Amino acid sequence: MRIVSWNVNGIRAVEKKDFVSWMQADGADIVCLQEIKAQHDKLSPALLEIQGNDGAPYHALWASGKRPGYSGVAIYTKIKPHDVRFFGIDEFDDEGRVLQADFDDFTLISAYFPNSQDAGKRLDYKLRFCDAMFDLCESYRKAGRNFVLAGDYNIAHTPIDLARPKDNEKSAGYLPEERAWMTHFTQAGYVDTFRHFSPGATGCYTWWSYRAAARTRNVGWRIDYFCVNPEFLPAVASSVIRPDVLGSDHCPLEITLNL
Repeated sequence: MRIVSWNVNGIRAVEKKDFVSWMQADGADIVCLQEIKAQHDKLSPALLEIQGNDGAPYHALWASGKRPGYSGVAIYTKIKPHDVRFFGIDEFDDEGRVLQADFDDFTLISAYFPNSQDAGKRLDYKLRFCDAMFDLCESYRKAGRNFVLAGDYNIAHTPIDLARPKDNEKSAGYLPEERAWMTHFTQAGYVDTFRHFSPGATGCYTWWSYRAAARTRNVGWRIDYFCVNPEFLPAVASSVIRPDVLGSDHCPLEITLNL
């Protein structure tokens, strides 16, 4: 099973950049999207009725924010889930930040973590979200339920996860409190799958500013992740970043599961 995750920075914007054709050609079993910036009832039929390269239709699942043109996540899946739900916490569901889908062997979480913003304007909100997500992961683990937490965490964890760490020590996404939460999360046993397979790799980023030709020069940040509970790690065959795929200021990443 192959799962892709991508912050598209506006699903209607990326639709104009051949997103549907890319979905059809790529043919992943499941695709998680973040920052769709749209209510699903405002989307084109083409986005609601995508088929893979094998002709199998995708079930399209949505968690849109109440504020138009802001936040929101989605899951496209060829495998019909047993159950689908939001986070269950109003202040985060109002912004469409989490969508959960239960499959036979695991629960998939597509999540768009808040941006702490300049001068930490939303840092408290971000950390509340992070703590609530930790509690959710702990509840699954204690229940013996495997999970995959996919999405844009808006956190570069370590200095090798961004091109210019010293210049960004006071920048949103690399604040000490954010990095400390990610350390807490991984020290609790949860696995950053990309780092598991590529522990010392540098220059591997998932987001680049639109300014100053940052992507061309690969001046980026790794802020998108696939994390799993440690008990599920043996099922993860690979975890890679796909910077060759264009259309957003983020690129997709993917994992392959042996299920």
